Amino acid sequence: MLDDLARLDLTTYLAIAGTATPTLDEPLRRLSNIADHSKLWIGIAALIAVLGGPAGRRTAVTALTAVAVNSLVVNVVLKLLGRRARPDRAAARVSATRQVPMPTSPSFPSGHAASAFAFVAAVARTMPGVAGYVRALAYLVGYSRVHTGVHYPGDVVVGGFIGTAIGESVAYAAGRRPHGRR
Repeated sequence: MLDDLARLDLTTYLAIAGTATPTLDEPLRRLSNIADHSKLWIGIAALIAVLGGPAGRRTAVTALTAVAVNSLVVNVVLKLLGRRARPDRAAARVSATRQVPMPTSPSFPSGHAASAFAFVAAVARTMPGVAGYVRALAYLVGYSRVHTGVHYPGDVVVGGFIGTAIGESVAYAAGRRPHGRR
């Protein structure tokens, strides 16, 4: 079964790499870059904090805490355990117009996808109306990592699951604080 999943992962990666999408290349490359170091999520958290009043500030703090916890778990623990090599963009013929700098960290799991979904899960707990828009952006960030050639689809899918679990856990823990201590 793992061999079948690996073949599916590689075949999907190659299909995306081999599909010409000139109108998508630049926007997805830019989105991928904006999501580096969670800049995108920090910016959205700032907007939520400013526009959302006290509940927005609590949501922003919780969401950024989820991203921080996620980054620690994914980048310090899971990537070191996974040690999956990054895709070979040259062999896959990923268009140069799509490419972002190739990270030096292992490929599995995708830290960008994990952070995106940790943020969304934390926001969804208290601001479900906002979460729908942010979730769509998280899906685009995840896809952009495959589109730019720096991740296999499986890295992104697993990163999304991990980030969701961490985001929901952090949001649950934040919501369990005694009343009056929010």
